[in-house]
Amino acid sequence: MLVASFAAPIFATNCWVIASGRGAECVVIDPGMPDVSQQLWQILDEFALKPVAVIATHGHIDHTFSITPIADGYGIPAYIHNQDRVALIHPERVLSPEFAATLTGMEFVEPRDVRELRNGELLDLVGLSFRAIHAPGHTAGSLMFEVSEEILISGDVLFAGSIGRTDSPTGSAKDMEETLRKKVLPLGDHLRVLPGHGPETTIAHERKNNPYLKSMKACY
Repeated sequence: MLVASFAAPIFATNCWVIASGRGAECVVIDPGMPDVSQQLWQILDEFALKPVAVIATHGHIDHTFSITPIADGYGIPAYIHNQDRVALIHPERVLSPEFAATLTGMEFVEPRDVRELRNGELLDLVGLSFRAIHAPGHTAGSLMFEVSEEILISGDVLFAGSIGRTDSPTGSAKDMEETLRKKVLPLGDHLRVLPGHGPETTIAHERKNNPYLKSMKACY
């Protein structure tokens, strides 16, 4: 499996590019802000990749800002959980009032082809399987993806040594605790974790070292 990435200039959001190998089709995950089309093109050119889908782990604008130019520019579908889809047009609905105020006067449009995801859906893309895991807490529609039983794309649910904040609109500390207990802890230790921000990690490392997981017991 080929995994490439870059950090978007604003908020250093990780944009992940996943493919079966060099010269293959690929999936783009969480293209951030500002428009990162050029940074993405450099990776596509370096590895001779062809994008066939773009996925948002959740509706925060630092993960979705470039979805429309990339999806429409390459003529590919965009995937997002149904509960966060509204944020593609109205990002202020899942942002703090202070952050939302910085978007005053900006207009947002959906990609031409938006496909909603729900928990447990399996996407067969680029020769790999992407299992959607609904993981509310950071936002109501936050998703993680288990990719071919090798990788966990954790978005802003799980970071190396931390978890996503829960104090933004539609966030919930109670939901996050349930997500960690029921959705994260039961995952296999072998999984390589690709988070929305910061360095990658593994489930084994986080189970042992992440303070938000260490005291919990999994609920199967």
